[in-house]
Amino acid sequence: MPARSDEPRPAREPGQRPAALRCLVTGAGGYIGGRLVPELLDAGHSVRCLARTPERLRDHTWAGRAEIVRGDVTDAASTGDALRGIDVAYYLVHSLNSGPGFEERDRAAARTFAEQARLAGVRRIVYLGGLVPAGVPAGRLSPHLRSRAEVGRIFLEGEVPATVLRAAVVIGSGSASFEMLRYLTERLPVMVTPSWVGSRVQPIAVRDVLRYLVGSASMPADVNRAFDIGGPDVLTYEEMMRRYAAVAGLPHRLILRVPMLTPRLSSHWIGLVTPVPRGLARPLAESLRHEVVCDEHDVARYVPDPAGTPIPFDRALSLALERVREAKVTTRWSNASLPGAPSDPLPTDPDWAGGSLYTDHRTRATDASPKALWQIIEGIGGDNGWYSFPLAWAVRGRLDRLVGGAGIRRGRRDASRLRVGDSLDFWRVEEIEPGRLLRLRAEMRLPGLAWLELYADPHPGPAGAGGATYRQRALFHPRGLLGHLYWWSVAPFHAVVFGGMARNITRAAERVDAEPASAAFRSASTSSSRDG
Repeated sequence: MPARSDEPRPAREPGQRPAALRCLVTGAGGYIGGRLVPELLDAGHSVRCLARTPERLRDHTWAGRAEIVRGDVTDAASTGDALRGIDVAYYLVHSLNSGPGFEERDRAAARTFAEQARLAGVRRIVYLGGLVPAGVPAGRLSPHLRSRAEVGRIFLEGEVPATVLRAAVVIGSGSASFEMLRYLTERLPVMVTPSWVGSRVQPIAVRDVLRYLVGSASMPADVNRAFDIGGPDVLTYEEMMRRYAAVAGLPHRLILRVPMLTPRLSSHWIGLVTPVPRGLARPLAESLRHEVVCDEHDVARYVPDPAGTPIPFDRALSLALERVREAKVTTRWSNASLPGAPSDPLPTDPDWAGGSLYTDHRTRATDASPKALWQIIEGIGGDNGWYSFPLAWAVRGRLDRLVGGAGIRRGRRDASRLRVGDSLDFWRVEEIEPGRLLRLRAEMRLPGLAWLELYADPHPGPAGAGGATYRQRALFHPRGLLGHLYWWSVAPFHAVVFGGMARNITRAAERVDAEPASAAFRSASTSSSRDG
């Protein structure tokens, strides 16, 4: 680790429990934010979460312990209301959209947040940004890394004292960096890689990131600066892949570097091999063009490192793999909606504005119990599949990735349990009524908005015995002529895809009742907020 500076230690002794603070967390539906909230609560602080869609947070294990309010960091009024009475405000939102103007949107949101924090009398802003390579002019940085650096500067130049934590690659179950590393290494015994795999990186375990975030809340009032945070190992990306293979028990990987794979081409390559879509893969790849190594470790003067921390790279990998294998991944990179994901109301909602709406209804009675039917419904997608025409789903997912969408490989956070806000292949869980309804909103690239609803209703079976009725409804709201053409071009396949789904889901439910011990999946253990 780099040498520590000679700054004086704070008055609070290591291990002393800080006073309880009132904290606001933005981005609580994201990968880091969703893990930070329970850590703050366990540290004795009270937490308020600012969310554009509060309903997406309701199924988190910590939701009953935190206050959740509706708002958006781009809206001064709702941001100001959320910051009222707050001591420490965590800013954990970033634009994933690389489209025109995203840097200006990030800049404006940060300025709004800083100004509203000043007006509300907030004592500290804590921001998690990216580790900026030393000596690289801003013009040579990737747009996303440049934007994150600018957001940090905005907070440091404001009137509210700020702590800006700068991290490179975060290693933890479900993080985009970890899943990119994992899938590249596991799926490619022989890899033709871009030259950036030779860049030196200082990865950090997600547990250490959370520890520094929590500890930053109690920094002295005169601290207003950025801190580099990283683990004890400095590695090239190639070394990271080889060490992942060793920790995961995989054979030796052959890695061949080629100079012509630019970050743009690399993002296509990453999108082809891993579940990380091209839109997210590109900023990850661009951030690895330069060396990202900590210049200092001054954060330890204010947030002391207990024995065994920062966590070594191999240990961080082991912790993450253990969580993946035990199905205890509490948050994933895909928790955040894709750029441009729709947020319009469902056509049956009171605020639906009208317009064309296409529907496909399927109903099927079954001897299966409602419980067994719901088990199949809630377990749909990911490794369990979609119960009809796998080739059609695979092709649709591949086409989606080709145009920059999520594709079907995002999978599931948990093999058998869903919660509102979870990503599910190229869908997002919009609503769950346990035992009855699962509503999915499409996040694939479409000329319109799409939903899929799956119902399990108690009903006498075909033979008169207790059973269930399975109801399935697909809805599509087209946008423009292209939307109408899209619906009618795929309509001929609905009987195969949607009809087969209804038939196979009810058959699978009947098998669960007949052979419960050999059901395809079982309930996963309850997740802990502590994760690798």
